[in-house]
Amino acid sequence: MVIDDPFDGLLPFVEVAERRSFRAAAEALGVTPASVSRSIKRLEVELGVTLLHRTTRQVRLSQEGTIYLAACREALAQVRAGREQIGMSRREARGQVRISASFVFGAFMVRALPRFFARYPGLEVDLRLTDRRVRLVREDVDIALRIGRLTDSELVGRKLRDASWRLVASPTYLAARGTPRERSDLAKHDAVLFRTPRGKVKPIALADGVAPTRNRLCLDQGPLVLDAAVAGLGIAQVFDFMCESAISRGELLSLLPDHMPAAEPIFALTTKARRRHPRVRVALDFLSEILSTVHGPLTQHG
Repeated sequence: MVIDDPFDGLLPFVEVAERRSFRAAAEALGVTPASVSRSIKRLEVELGVTLLHRTTRQVRLSQEGTIYLAACREALAQVRAGREQIGMSRREARGQVRISASFVFGAFMVRALPRFFARYPGLEVDLRLTDRRVRLVREDVDIALRIGRLTDSELVGRKLRDASWRLVASPTYLAARGTPRERSDLAKHDAVLFRTPRGKVKPIALADGVAPTRNRLCLDQGPLVLDAAVAGLGIAQVFDFMCESAISRGELLSLLPDHMPAAEPIFALTTKARRRHPRVRVALDFLSEILSTVHGPLTQHG
C-alpha cells in the first residue's frame, strides 16, 4: 500500500518507541493514549509490518520497528536542521549537542567546555564517555570522536589530527627491571594492556608485529592504563596525547620510539543530515579548532 503522507504517525511512533509507553507518549504530545494507538496502528497497516509488540506491562520494538525508528530519527533530524537554519546565524545556534567520545578524551573535553559555552551560550552538551562504538542514529548521538580508520560509509568524518603511539614505563619500574633497548628485551617485561568493550585484550603492537611481553594487568579504560604505568605496574602502550604530561613531569619514560606502529587518525563523525544542524556544525568546528591546534597532551594527571 502506498503511504500518502510519510510523516503520518511518525511522531507518535517515535515517542512511544523512546518512552516505551503509550500513556507517556500521549502526555508528551498532548493527546489521548487512544489517539496515539490509532495513529500507530494505522501506520503499521500502511507499512504492512508490526512495529511495536504490546503487552499489558510493556511495549517493545519489533525488528522492523527498530529499523524504522532509526529512519524516523534521521528524518526528524533533517526537519529540525531545516528549522534551525531558518533565520539563524552561526553564533545563534541553540539546543543540545550529544557527543560520544572514548574515556581518553574525557578530561580534555571537560576542560574545553568553558570556552565552548562562552562562545555559544544557547547550547547545551550531553557528553557520553564510552569506549564502545556507538551507532549515531540509533542512539541519537550527534557527534562521535573516534580514533582509527573510518569503516562506516554512511557517516561523515572530519579528521582532527593524528595520534602517535608511545611505549612508556615509570622510572621506578625501569630501575627495578631494566630498560629495554631492543625489541627482544620486552620478553622480560610485564605489560599493562587495554581490554576493549568486546572483551578483546589488545597486545602491545610494534611496527613489525606484536611485542613479546608478559600480560601482567588488563584494564578496560585507557586513562587507567596510563595510571597503572605511572604507578610502576609495567610497560604500557598509549597515545602521545595521553602521556606527554607525565613524560614532561618525569613520571614516565618513552621507550623504543623507532619500533612504534603508524599513527592513528582522530575523526569527528556525524551523519549527513545532522551535519546541517547549526548546533552540530559549530560543535564540529570547535572540536576541529581545539584538537587540530593542540601541540601537547589532551589529558592531565596529578
